Amino acid sequence: MADMDLEKQGYSGFERLMFFMTPILFTIVLLGALYVLFNTETRNQMLDIGNSIPYLKDVLPESKSVNGQPDDNEIKSANLSKKIDELQAQLQEKEAELAETAQLKTTQEQELKSMQEQINSLKTSNAEKTADDAAYQAKIQELASMYSKITPSKAAPILQSMTMDEMVLVLDSMRPDDRVRILEKMNPQTAADATMMLKDTVTAKDRQIAALQAELKKAKPTETKQPSSQLSSDQLSATFAAMDAKSAGELLIKMADISPSKVIRILNTVNDTTRSAILAEMSGINQTITAQLMSKLMAGN
Repeated sequence: MADMDLEKQGYSGFERLMFFMTPILFTIVLLGALYVLFNTETRNQMLDIGNSIPYLKDVLPESKSVNGQPDDNEIKSANLSKKIDELQAQLQEKEAELAETAQLKTTQEQELKSMQEQINSLKTSNAEKTADDAAYQAKIQELASMYSKITPSKAAPILQSMTMDEMVLVLDSMRPDDRVRILEKMNPQTAADATMMLKDTVTAKDRQIAALQAELKKAKPTETKQPSSQLSSDQLSATFAAMDAKSAGELLIKMADISPSKVIRILNTVNDTTRSAILAEMSGINQTITAQLMSKLMAGN
């Protein structure tokens, strides 16, 4: 008993304080642990702090949101990701539309370029055709002017040797006074037929086509019958033999642009002396056409 009394007398004041404080501190720590364990927000905060410490984060679990629901940051992050995905989808859609528009624009530009080339080609073709028509009409006008300078009694038989469409084409290009004087020297029936055709309102182009069609029809071997309005070979020979060689050469050069076959026929009807004189004059006017006619004339003989 004496030893126990001595031991009690040996406790210091700090020891006595710790004897009383230990249960109190244990209770506080226990209550704090229970509070952290059962308070989700506090637990998550503590876990976040622990996860920020190296090595300790490897053993600590991830913090959970309250009641298993995501917090505001997670919701904002999810919404932001969803919005980014939607914007990316819209961007891809717009890029596809832009690429389609660019392709459509390229196709339209190519079509426009092709149409412009076609228009330019048509303009060039029309310009060339107009030039050809104008040149042909000029030749007809020159031929009509040359016939007007010849005496009507000599011009009428030559015109009557042509087809009706060719004769009307030339007469239509003459002045009315010259036309009347030539019609007076023609066969009455031929003059009447020509007058009936002249009275119709027909464009110069239609008359040219009709004259060419008549020439083609006459060139067919099956159609050997000649109209009664044409002169015989003897009449043609006499007509050109009576003409001046220079006038006859100029006339035949002009006729060669319209009907080379008629020129060949006329040259075949005249005698050698008249033919040589006429060819000499024709050669002086246009050697190329004269050479072409001579080659055909030799082949025809």
